[in-house]
Amino acid sequence: MNTTNFIKDDFLLESEVAETLYHQYAKDLPIIDYHNHLSPKQIAENLPIKNITSIWLDGDHYKWRGMRANGIDEAFITGSTTSNKEKFIKWAETVPHTLRNPLFHWTHLELKRYFNIDEILQPSTAEAIYKKANAILEHKTPADLLAQMKVEVICTTDDPTDSLEYHQTISKMNIYTKVLPTFRSDELFFIGETKFLDYLKKLTTSSGIQINSLSDFIKSIDNRIAHFHKIGCRISDFGIGAALAIVDFTDDEIVQIFDKTLKEESLSILEINKYRSFLFLYLGRKYHTYNWVQQYHLGPIRNNNTRLVQQIGLDAGCDSISDFPMGEFMAKLFNTLESTSQLAKTITYNLNPSQNEVFATMMGNFQNADIPGKMQWGSGWWFLDQKDGMEKQLNTLSNMGLLSRFVGMLTDSRSFLSFPRHEYFRRILCNLIAEDVKKGLVPDDIAFLGKMIQNICYHNAVNYFNFKN
Repeated sequence: MNTTNFIKDDFLLESEVAETLYHQYAKDLPIIDYHNHLSPKQIAENLPIKNITSIWLDGDHYKWRGMRANGIDEAFITGSTTSNKEKFIKWAETVPHTLRNPLFHWTHLELKRYFNIDEILQPSTAEAIYKKANAILEHKTPADLLAQMKVEVICTTDDPTDSLEYHQTISKMNIYTKVLPTFRSDELFFIGETKFLDYLKKLTTSSGIQINSLSDFIKSIDNRIAHFHKIGCRISDFGIGAALAIVDFTDDEIVQIFDKTLKEESLSILEINKYRSFLFLYLGRKYHTYNWVQQYHLGPIRNNNTRLVQQIGLDAGCDSISDFPMGEFMAKLFNTLESTSQLAKTITYNLNPSQNEVFATMMGNFQNADIPGKMQWGSGWWFLDQKDGMEKQLNTLSNMGLLSRFVGMLTDSRSFLSFPRHEYFRRILCNLIAEDVKKGLVPDDIAFLGKMIQNICYHNAVNYFNFKN
């Protein structure tokens, strides 16, 4: 393959209008990355990175899946006996085979933006690129990399039992980026599983409240939410891969179900659903009280390859799109909260693209005057986080909602080198709008369109999340 990089100024921009919209309006805006999986510990320690493999390949299940599909031995993907350089060389062998996969675009955007590398990554260029990137990273800390991309705010993903000590350390550091926690509630929902009782012990330790009853459990949750809020949390998240339903329950039933759990008695599926329904509604009301944004990532089927999970652990890169129904779950959850005026600002994300219209239309049912775009259908997530997925999300949202009120892109990433994905999104957005101009579907008013693009890429998120309060 020709060694010259194809990431030029007009990358993904197919007309002069697209180039104008991107370069004059979108390109230089700061980034609000309101959902990612970056390590607050790594930011707090803020040590030079030194090796590109550790920051680029470790934990990146997108790249792992690509390498496995290319027949790379697992030892060179997640193994502990192979060197960083060996893993990087194997990734370089894989990259030419990722052509037409978003990995090809992301890889070369990241090499260009962080390292000013203009060559295609492949076996013939791997040694030189590895050496150049590492020489630059020796002098770069996580905070430096975030500042380089003008990342103004990031929201990490944090378990309710987390002490948030690293966020507190970061808040006292003199760095460009504000780093805030997100209350990821998943573990609270795993009643009926063996690990739930172990989790209650962790929750007891973090909250300081001995959990001997449902009442104690609720007090411990309240304690953690208050703690998260004090440290700057303004967003919650949920992302269990399962068939979900909101079913009717009584308070007495939930007390009995929780007592059975503490006694290590087995629960029926109905009892588990009653408990989860109770918890969805309880947490939703708490989020509204604190004026948080609640996020729901819905639709994966996780850990399909049990051999791989046993070998590597969770997040091994063997999750996929499910066909769980989601419409009725969202309708009953949001309607129950709305009926008592306790529905918080909400963002939903679907993993199954066949449900695009389901999610887009569901969010429109519950808009009100609290804030423009209160109910958001989020950006293309996970397997849909690519050019085709983004364009379909933007088009469906345009058809069934208000694109102009959209809060835009996020990385959902574990890598400090992932922030050019915002550039990727911005280029795709500008090109999409420019195509409408070309077809005569929207007015040829660059100033008006440019302002809308700036709102989608930055200002809407600033106003929606209100991280300053």
